[in-house]
Amino acid sequence: MKSSLNVQIRTLAKRSIRRTLRQPVLVVPNVIFPLFMLAVLSSAGKEITDVKGFPTKSYITFIIAATLIQGAAGATTLAGNSLGNDIETGFLSRLALTPVKVPALVASQLAGVAVLGFIQSVLYLVVGLAGGATIKAGVGGALVVLLFVQLTILAFGSIGLLAAVRTGSAQQAQGVFVIGLGLLFMSSMIMPRNLITSSWFKTVATYNPMSYLVEAPRSLFITGWDAQSLELGTAIAGAALVLFLAASTASLRSRILR
Repeated sequence: MKSSLNVQIRTLAKRSIRRTLRQPVLVVPNVIFPLFMLAVLSSAGKEITDVKGFPTKSYITFIIAATLIQGAAGATTLAGNSLGNDIETGFLSRLALTPVKVPALVASQLAGVAVLGFIQSVLYLVVGLAGGATIKAGVGGALVVLLFVQLTILAFGSIGLLAAVRTGSAQQAQGVFVIGLGLLFMSSMIMPRNLITSSWFKTVATYNPMSYLVEAPRSLFITGWDAQSLELGTAIAGAALVLFLAASTASLRSRILR
């Protein structure tokens, strides 16, 4: 049974990867938009770095972590669109007539976003370093950044899967990304929390989990090896992945049984 499940996951994962990479309408904006935001924000960053207490003189070093998380958040759209299309076209209903296990179907849907997300992360990191960003944690820190962002991609992808199962629509599932983007801009994306002057904004940023997803990789760029930031960010991303993946599996099983 275990080997059968592994075969099912591998087969469906290959389909997910091919289908994801063959959707330029979704892939291209998902890759380009974070780069556009990086260019816009970093160009105006000199004034921000002059603020007393700002942790670095290189704003691109500060903002690159937010760019990586913004790219990761796009996994909600890609994963939700893929599963939503399967529901709308009836592919999921036909698949329910086969011995395919629900966990295999859910897990395999994340393969495409994982592969594309890794490519994006490497691209953003290379662009950031070419633009003047530095990683205080060194080469090992760069590898940890990529691993952390990959975990975050899977977490956001699982959120997209749940949205697709609950709505049964690829288009409605894509709307979750807008919420994620809004939360990102209400986090410590642009300014460290301790330097935010607006009290209500600082409160929102403090309770916003996006702040800690950004601050975990940011610590590797600016501080070095900050165990507290890394542990907190990893805990949030890991908990989101487990929670939303379990919810997606349960919801999909209920939909198939209906």
